Amino acid sequence: MANKKHVAWLKQGVEAWNQWRRENPKIRPDLSRAVLIRATLSGADLRRTNLIDADLSYADLCGAQMMGAKLREATLRGAELRKADLRRADLRQADLFGANLSGADLSQASLSGADLDCVNLRGTGLNAAVLSRLAHSHNWGAAVRPGVSGALTVP
Repeated sequence: MANKKHVAWLKQGVEAWNQWRRENPKIRPDLSRAVLIRATLSGADLRRTNLIDADLSYADLCGAQMMGAKLREATLRGAELRKADLRRADLRQADLFGANLSGADLSQASLSGADLDCVNLRGTGLNAAVLSRLAHSHNWGAAVRPGVSGALTVP
């Protein structure tokens, strides 16, 4: 369950949240199961944040720093994640239906069992990403093909 104090900080806006993160670098925020539908989190520092089972449907996460975030079983349907940093993020079983991940960096992210149906992956970095057992991944917004050294690239 989400830490109520952490949710309160986030609801003060991205600027206040990022300042709090800078002042408390050792805290790993817990936003698990938080309902953040249509939240405006563009540019938010969500590195190493617990967002397990959070609902971020239609949220604006453009340019968000989400490296190492725990997004297992999170709902990100229709979310805007353009140019988001999702390196080493745990997106296992996440619902990304219709999300826009164009230009995002998903290097070394775990997407095992994630729903990537209708996802825009143009220009997305997927170097060493784990893409096993994807759910409904037959209708991506960009073709994924093998790249150098078995890495996946998206045009």
